[in-house]
Amino acid sequence: MSNFNYRFVLKTIGFLLIIESLFMMAATVVSYYSHEIAGDAILISSTITFFAGVFLRLSGTEDYVKPIGKRESFLMVAMSWIVLSAFGMLPFYFSGAIPSISNAYFETISGFTATGATILTDIESMPKGLLFWRSITQWMGGLGIVVFVATILPMGGNASVLYDAEVTGIGYDRFRPRISQIAKRLWVVYIFLTGILILLLWLGPMNIFDSVCHAFTTISTAGFSTKQDSIAYWNSAYIEYVITIFMFIGGINFPLIYFFMKGDPKKLLRNEEFKWYVLIILIFVSIIAVGLYSSGKIEGVERTFRTSLFQVVSILTTTCFSTENFMNWGAFYQFVVVIFMLFGACAGSTAGGIKIVRIIILFKNSINEFKRQVHPNAILPIRLNNRVISIDIVTKVLAFIFLYLGILIISCLLLSLSGMEFENSLGAAISCIGNVGGGLAEIGHNGHFSDVPTVSKWYLCFLMLTGRLELFTVLSLFMPAFWRR
Repeated sequence: MSNFNYRFVLKTIGFLLIIESLFMMAATVVSYYSHEIAGDAILISSTITFFAGVFLRLSGTEDYVKPIGKRESFLMVAMSWIVLSAFGMLPFYFSGAIPSISNAYFETISGFTATGATILTDIESMPKGLLFWRSITQWMGGLGIVVFVATILPMGGNASVLYDAEVTGIGYDRFRPRISQIAKRLWVVYIFLTGILILLLWLGPMNIFDSVCHAFTTISTAGFSTKQDSIAYWNSAYIEYVITIFMFIGGINFPLIYFFMKGDPKKLLRNEEFKWYVLIILIFVSIIAVGLYSSGKIEGVERTFRTSLFQVVSILTTTCFSTENFMNWGAFYQFVVVIFMLFGACAGSTAGGIKIVRIIILFKNSINEFKRQVHPNAILPIRLNNRVISIDIVTKVLAFIFLYLGILIISCLLLSLSGMEFENSLGAAISCIGNVGGGLAEIGHNGHFSDVPTVSKWYLCFLMLTGRLELFTVLSLFMPAFWRR
């Protein structure tokens, strides 16, 4: 630990806090424009956050281009999300809108991790400044708050180390030689799509405030809404189709979106994971639409199709906006919801979950095992996008899925010890580790966690962070061997 570059960690977290304070200031402007008392609390929070960031920046004097290792990168990434959530909860706490520290922190880390789980039971009563800040946290966390730093600061080779620690994926399509430039371009795409979505929502029945907030939480596939009834509040086919399209886009691998917008659609259209993503949506939309229409649960062909499409895309992309309460549809549909909550969308997207690419690799590896029963000496490589996947990646995928399911089982046991019912424990665990937001039973389709015991909320905060950083980044910090030279 003698050569551990702690100054780099402090300096980077300090920079992130300064950026966070500027976004808080934007929420302050919204609050004062709306003539809300909460504006004072947001302003105080922004000031505290700014000076805390300046203090940490001054305490770090190391050059950013000095190489760092996995210890620094993993710790810095994990601590950044924890610290930003700690300061990000101040507006909620100081304003008295969420007077409990545990609830305020839960709401904030749910925002930054783009989970969408909430303890609020009367969202419309919240000041607009706080609702705006709540949406900003999800927009900041959607693409990656640490990757954002790599687009601004000259980090040299450190950018790829940080990218590995935060961005979702399995490592077969990294852009290591140009990661800093790629990160900048991804953020340009992210901002551009957000702007387009704001305009499209504003052209519908949403006002400009709701359009901005929902654009932030849609493109980040996060799911916070300014209304208690979520998207169902507007009862608008136009709004539902627009949001469905952009949730779908948010679930695609963002580098592929960049190449598509650059004029190279072949990378996207020939991508195997994207094809599976589209196929899964088409199959389950068809099944659910036929089931809902034939059972009479929803009337009208177009409305049935629209509702099925919206809910399938919403849950698969782990956004979990809602237009209908799927808890009332029956056990089959709830089971499908659980599967989607586990799957998630594409790697490299803003969605959570296991990711479809890992399911593809697991499926192909299982097929090969059957073939080896007949041809034990055969060499059967796993191919993805016509490229052979290395054994190291296959092993890592298997380890990830094993850990993911193992943590789910342990989490259900721990949550049940706090007094939560079985369905609530299962739904909460899947929701938080997959950064989904929705749940089962009492938590429901809107992801209301207000009645969850306090000790369980803190554990669920840990699950949200662990899931957002894809397990290994956080869990490695608890391994003694990781800290040895």
